[in-house]
Amino acid sequence: MKREKWTWQGYERQNGIPGIRNHVLVIYTVKCSEFVAQKIVEQSGSRDVEMIGFDGCTDNQYAVDMLISLIRHPNTGAVLAVGLGCEYIQPEWLAQIAEKEGKPARWMFVQEMGGTRLSIRQGVAWVKEMLEELKATPRVSMGLSDLIIGAECGGSDYTSGLAGNVAVGRFFDCLVDAGGTAIFEEIVEAVGLDWLLKDRAVNDKAARDLQVTYDKALEYCKSVRQYSVSPGNFAGGLSTIEEKSMGAVIKSGSRPIQGVLKVAGSPKHKGLWLLDSTPDPYWMQFGITNPNDNEGLMDLASCGAHMVFLVTGRGNVVGSAVAPCVKITGNHETYQRMEEDMDFDASPILRGEVSQEELTLRLVEYVAAIASGELTKSESLGHREFYIPYKYQEKEVVTRRTCEKNVWTE
Repeated sequence: MKREKWTWQGYERQNGIPGIRNHVLVIYTVKCSEFVAQKIVEQSGSRDVEMIGFDGCTDNQYAVDMLISLIRHPNTGAVLAVGLGCEYIQPEWLAQIAEKEGKPARWMFVQEMGGTRLSIRQGVAWVKEMLEELKATPRVSMGLSDLIIGAECGGSDYTSGLAGNVAVGRFFDCLVDAGGTAIFEEIVEAVGLDWLLKDRAVNDKAARDLQVTYDKALEYCKSVRQYSVSPGNFAGGLSTIEEKSMGAVIKSGSRPIQGVLKVAGSPKHKGLWLLDSTPDPYWMQFGITNPNDNEGLMDLASCGAHMVFLVTGRGNVVGSAVAPCVKITGNHETYQRMEEDMDFDASPILRGEVSQEELTLRLVEYVAAIASGELTKSESLGHREFYIPYKYQEKEVVTRRTCEKNVWTE
C-alpha cells in the first residue's frame, strides 16, 4: 500500500487537534434526564448525534473531568447538555465549556422546559440547528501523525496474545514511527511484567511512574480480591492472570513508553503512553478496577483517542460513543461466527497466510478508511455504548512512602 493513501480530510478544531467525526454530543447530567436525552438522539434521525452521561446526583470530580474531556474531544463538533434541575453537574456550565472550545452549544433543565414532551421537542429542534451549523466546519488534511489511538482487551482467549494483540502492537509501532500517538491501558493485566514496562521507559521519571502505577494496581487487586481474569478467559484457553498479562502487554508494541496518563488527561506529546484507570487510594472503593469494557473505552476516549481498538478473542458486540470502536480478533472462528460485529481478522498470521508486515499494513489501511469516514461495524449497527462511573483519581502520579517500603501511589 502506498503511504500517500494514508491521508484523509478531517474536521478543523479551535485547539488545533482535528477530528475524524463531527458529532453533536447530547449529554445528560443526571440519571433523571437520561430518558429525555435518549429520545432527543433517537428523534434527531442522524448518525451524527450521540449521547453520553453521568447517572449520579452528587459530586464526583472524576466524572466531571470525563464529561469535560469528551466535550473537548476532537470528534465532538457541538454539545447539547440536558439536566433535570436538582443535580450537582450543571448543564449551563458544560455548554459554556463547549462554547469556549468554539463549538455550538445549547443547554436545558427539564423542570424549566415543562417536562418530557416539551423538552424533547425543543432538544430535537436545537440538535437540528446545530447539525446545520456543523455543515460549515472547515476540513483539514490529516494523516497517521495526527492520530491518537487507544487500545484495550475484552474477552481474551489464547489467540489474543498470539495474533490480535500482536497485530495491535505492531500497528502501534507503525503509528508511533509515523509521528502519531498510541495509548494502551489495563495495568491490572500486566501482573508480573513491571520489569518489562520499566525497561521500555523513555527516562527515569517514566520508569518511576510506571513502577508506582503497577504497584498501586497490584495492591488494589489484592484489596478487592479480584484480578482482571474471568471465566470467559479460562474457557478461551487462558489459565492464569500471568498468562493473560503476557498477551495483554504485547498490544503496546515495542516502542519507548513516554509515561503514564490519568483518565481525562491528554498526552503531553506524541508517542506511546500507558493509561492508568485504577482508582487511587481514597475512601471510595468500588469492586474491580474496570467494571466493563465500555468504561475502558471511555477512559481511552477521554484522553483524546480519535479511535479505540477492542481486541477480543471470544468476540464482542459493543461500540463506543465519541470514538469509533474497531473490534479485532485473532480467532478465525469468532470472526466467521460474528462477522457482522467484528471489524478485523488477525488470524491469517496464525495460519501462515500473511507476514506480520502485511497484516500490519492491512490494519493501517482499515484505520485510514475509518478515519476518512467509513463506518465501523458497531457504528453501522448503532452501537454507541458508554459507561462513566463514580471513581477517585489524582491528576498526576505521586509517590507516597510508608514505613515498610516505597509503594504505589498517587
